[in-house]
Amino acid sequence: MRRTGTTRRSALTATGAFGLGAVLTGCGGGPGTRTAPGGTDARATALRAEALRAAAARDSASLLSRYEQVAAAHPVTEAGLAPMGAAVREHLAALGGRVKAPGGSPAPTPPVGAPDARAALSELAAEERRVADGRAAALLTAEPELARLLASVAAAGAAHAYLLTELAKEIPA
Repeated sequence: MRRTGTTRRSALTATGAFGLGAVLTGCGGGPGTRTAPGGTDARATALRAEALRAAAARDSASLLSRYEQVAAAHPVTEAGLAPMGAAVREHLAALGGRVKAPGGSPAPTPPVGAPDARAALSELAAEERRVADGRAAALLTAEPELARLLASVAAAGAAHAYLLTELAKEIPA
């Protein structure tokens, strides 16, 4: 005697078929996921990503200039700042910014205001933290590839801030 009614096997088969049909027809998205003719959503996303990348590159260029200014104003810091400055130069290149030769004319930034090396390093550490925090905040709106890059550069900036603070402690008074 054959059983009539819904069995577990037929329910699972029907659910799987329904789910497969939804995936194949693209019924999973809401009204905000569809793009208008001409791909305007894709263009807007690309423009936002480009603006984020350009802002991050400007921040890196400004940081690089600050590193060079502190090293020039306080030669005792030059050896400690060189590896971090090189890393910032690499970040600038990765973000698509214009990389100048080391020691070239610095980008326009506020001059180093600290009269001593410790204070200059503390100011540079604060600037690194500010930029790293800004990049971390930008992760919320960045596309995945750019978000990974910004996260990596923000983490490096946070590490630089820590190292600059430690370097300031080692500089003779």
